[in-house]
Amino acid sequence: MNTHSFISHAAPVTEKEPFSDTRHGITRDDAYHWLRAANWQDVLRDPSLLDIKIRNHLEAENNYQSALMTDTKELQQHLFAEMKGRIKEDDSSVPAKDGAYAYGISYVTGGQHPQYFRIPRDGGERTILIDGDKEAAALSYFSLGGLDYSPDHQSLAWSADTKGSEFYDIKIRDLTTLEDKTDLLTATAGGTVWDAQSKGVFYVQMDDNHRPAKLFYHSTGTSQDQDALIYEEKDAGFFMNVSGSSLHDYVFINIQDHETSEVWLIPANDPQAKPQLVAARETGIEYNLSEGGDVFYILTNIDGAKDFKIMSAPVSAPQKQNWTEVVAEKSGTIILDIAAYKNHLVWLERNNGLPRIVIRERDSGREHAIAFDEEAYSLGLQGSAEYDTDVIRFSYSSMTTPSQLYDYNMASRERVLLKTQEVPSGHVIDDYVTRRVLAPAPDGQLVPVSILAHKDTPMDGSAPCLLYGYGAYGSTIPASFSTSRLSLVDRGFIYAIAHVRGGKDKGFSWYENGKREHKVNTFTDFIAAARHLVSENVTSHDRIIAHGGSAGGMLMGAIVNMAPEAFGGIIADVPFVDVLNTMLDDSLPLTPPEWPEWGNPIASETDYRTIAAYSPYDNVDAKNYPPILATAGLTDPRVTYWEAAKWVAKLREKTTGNNPVLFKINMEAGHGGVSGRFSQLEEIAYNYAFALKVADKL
Repeated sequence: MNTHSFISHAAPVTEKEPFSDTRHGITRDDAYHWLRAANWQDVLRDPSLLDIKIRNHLEAENNYQSALMTDTKELQQHLFAEMKGRIKEDDSSVPAKDGAYAYGISYVTGGQHPQYFRIPRDGGERTILIDGDKEAAALSYFSLGGLDYSPDHQSLAWSADTKGSEFYDIKIRDLTTLEDKTDLLTATAGGTVWDAQSKGVFYVQMDDNHRPAKLFYHSTGTSQDQDALIYEEKDAGFFMNVSGSSLHDYVFINIQDHETSEVWLIPANDPQAKPQLVAARETGIEYNLSEGGDVFYILTNIDGAKDFKIMSAPVSAPQKQNWTEVVAEKSGTIILDIAAYKNHLVWLERNNGLPRIVIRERDSGREHAIAFDEEAYSLGLQGSAEYDTDVIRFSYSSMTTPSQLYDYNMASRERVLLKTQEVPSGHVIDDYVTRRVLAPAPDGQLVPVSILAHKDTPMDGSAPCLLYGYGAYGSTIPASFSTSRLSLVDRGFIYAIAHVRGGKDKGFSWYENGKREHKVNTFTDFIAAARHLVSENVTSHDRIIAHGGSAGGMLMGAIVNMAPEAFGGIIADVPFVDVLNTMLDDSLPLTPPEWPEWGNPIASETDYRTIAAYSPYDNVDAKNYPPILATAGLTDPRVTYWEAAKWVAKLREKTTGNNPVLFKINMEAGHGGVSGRFSQLEEIAYNYAFALKVADKL
């Protein structure tokens, strides 16, 4: 491990200020609490309002990490050039047909942001509807949000975030003149749904605490203060979003937290009608709707169907008492998503970590599946924008195989390859190998690990390994193709993904046993994956650089507290590491909706003690920590910047060794990092340079 070049610079000394918090008769001291901006809501909207003392500290951190990484600048440039060389700069999607047009996304050489275009349905001249580079000009941050063309194809509702704080402004563009109308909707969640007559849009507005609290209807050509309030969610513990049916018949108001959901319906031809409740929220019951003409198809876990089943109900009477089973639950095979078309019902399911697409004829009930034979792969169901069609679109890739896009005829079962991801600098599939191994966890469960390596990389324990993990919210990290990873793999790294509990890789129980009182399984699974790779002579403990972001950053903080000797380095992007303090602060945007995932330490002493036992910040102790890199974004509304700032300060205070702890904060970005496809590659290059530096691969 190469640490000698790290220790020649003095790290910032984080000031301490007395602060304590007492809950359930338990008092905790938090000397770094002052790094939390008292006016954080204002800072999200205007970063210049950050307290100067905090700003100076964060800038000192940036200066420190920059000094320690100076010797990697040339490497970062090489990595960036390689990654950029694997991207087809003027790439374009295969347009998707809808009505008289087909819509797509393209880039121009040198451009950071996408262009959205359309052509006549059967081919013809391309019209640029939104030019992301033009809209982003002169802005330090720009991220396009939702784009939704009207049913008559004459208008486009589009949104953008210009701070990284995920407050989106919505505009309406006339697709005849390609000019924006006077409409401006501010502080929104970014998405829209048009009414059936193309006269206005539904949208969700964020409150001052960055929560999606109110659904409005906006008639085009009017001011925002005239918009009609359609629905208000009064429970801060629930998220809200709005979606629409493919037939433009219904608008869905979707209310959910991480274990409970509720749907309300509005007829799209009567936008100010009173919303109709489908099924009242019941704790632990989830459902969502897909329109199927005269019926709704309902994906739900009702009646104990943990891995979900598909039901149906008449559109005229969609209430729960009218639901009937169409596709039964298959334990261990989780149904992830459904889509309904005139003649077919389609769903994406996963069994033992591997996905497949299933097609069912609505009349006969006959089913067939689309699956592939590689050990580890990823499938994406794009479906179709049109309801009356036999053709859907899906994508396939593996860790060695670039993404392939197919049109699939559900009636004839004909598969047409539309596009294969181009790698301009070249990619020889046979130069790489992918494996899938099962690591035994302490309780006997087997944790899938997907592995990518160059065919010439020795499997004798000498190769460094970047081991990635997430493990929360039921999210599954797919074994998909990534051009960026090749820059590590081509330098002798092994790239591995640990599919730990907390995701739904092996069904709902895999998720259920990685949350709340079972959260520690996520961490022990990841440590078990690392130890299994070592026992199988894939790598060595001091050669493993662990990597995770957001809730995966919590994973990084936990595993390095529990088993610092098992890892040679840690990369934690926007890490959720101050878990207890965040879950105790119900003013933060995500705290109440997150209680079903982590527990509510305000109301429950049991939950308090459970979280306190693993919360990374609270469990930093006198240990010899490996080199650690943490990153954050100042305007991040999901994982606030002060979580990483406090964690880094405490790690430096407590560590018994000389390994460095670096903190890189983007002062003009949020949770997703910098905007622009090339700027994002620069951030990846920085992380990989750190990994290569730690692994003596400079």
